[in-house]
Amino acid sequence: MRTRRLSKEQGKQCNISRFPNFHKSGSIRGMKRIYYGMDALLVRCGDYIYNVSSEPNIYYQAGI
Repeated sequence: MRTRRLSKEQGKQCNISRFPNFHKSGSIRGMKRIYYGMDALLVRCGDYIYNVSSEPNIYYQAGI
């Protein structure tokens, strides 16, 4: 499963730390299936993957 990516600078600008997150070594498929739902919008920034479903504009700003 793929996520989109933000640079650390972009993450600081949109205050990405306020969203639920997990470490990049975690299972994206498992987190979507158990916690977030299969339609969750996930963005990787640095070493963490953030669930930005509540603000989809952040997801669509991010690069692939």
